[in-house]
Amino acid sequence: MSGSDPGKLIYKADNLTTLSLTRWSADWESATRLYEQAANGFRVSKDYENAKSAFEKASKGREMLSSPWDAAKSMESAAAIAKELRNWTEVIDFYRKASELYMQCDRPQYASDSLAKAARAVEDALPNGAIKLYGDACVLLEDDRKEQMALDLYHAVTNIYVKLEKYTDAVAFLLKLGLAADKCNATNSQCKAYLSAVIVYLYAHDLKQAEKCYNDCSQ
Repeated sequence: MSGSDPGKLIYKADNLTTLSLTRWSADWESATRLYEQAANGFRVSKDYENAKSAFEKASKGREMLSSPWDAAKSMESAAAIAKELRNWTEVIDFYRKASELYMQCDRPQYASDSLAKAARAVEDALPNGAIKLYGDACVLLEDDRKEQMALDLYHAVTNIYVKLEKYTDAVAFLLKLGLAADKCNATNSQCKAYLSAVIVYLYAHDLKQAEKCYNDCSQ
């Protein structure tokens, strides 16, 4: 039983990464396996604070072992637990770190998805933070010429802006959505985006801008 105690596993792992007179180099491979076992054990017992910390250490271990993909996975696990704890700042920080690690693997779609996960998690608590995350996720996809995959993210940003009654910003993102749809030949999505922009202006009782937007998009 003692060998599976997550607290004792952390203690053993910490010792393996601590240099001393008798240990001149860290054994990150063995320590990382112990951190991962401990993280899963803490998570099963719903000790979320310690599980989060263990996944952070496991992620660092994978980085030390030059395995950014596995490091990103552990960091996403830490982020998911931070969400359970409603620690929104850590949710953003951990998912951003995971995104950076995925980029080290040259996997922009996974990097974008991590940012989108963060945005969805904090959308109600930190809407402005979610907007920034969605926007950064879109940039990663656009840089990878995957505009088609960014369309839903643009919709998500628009919905937040409408909830915040920031109608001009909502229209700006709908027009960005229209341009992105044009680049990937998604004509139906493009037309819906432009029509939605006009509707948002009408909803805001800005008839002049609605007419101008309609005329501009018609061209």
